[in-house]
Amino acid sequence: MDTLEEFQLVVAALGGMALLMLIQILVVDILGIRNKHVPGTPVDANHNSLFFRAGRTVANTNESIAVFILAVFFCVLAEASSLLTAYAAWGFVVSRIMYAAFYYSNLKLLRSTVFGISLLFIFALLVIGLLF
Repeated sequence: MDTLEEFQLVVAALGGMALLMLIQILVVDILGIRNKHVPGTPVDANHNSLFFRAGRTVANTNESIAVFILAVFFCVLAEASSLLTAYAAWGFVVSRIMYAAFYYSNLKLLRSTVFGISLLFIFALLVIGLLF
């Protein structure tokens, strides 16, 4: 079977993550415009500010996306189970969506919990690539 066909759900998860990243960028840009923020100047570190939290959401996603992409490609190149890879990849995407929602809502414990869950999905991808 053609690898891209077999991993369609995984490719869709990559697209879902790209869409999430685009939405996060748009949210922080719109909030920056609404707050009359001068581009390039530091944002005050204030967790009570939605603008700050939205910016941190983008930064955190940027910090974790590379290892997610590498783990997904590791699974594909290792010819791991496409179904298990898709479950783990979509688990990561969904947990990142929840992370953003909880961060925007300033729900700190839930935000931290789903961040940890997203890391577990990356770990799962690495295990899947090694074992399956």
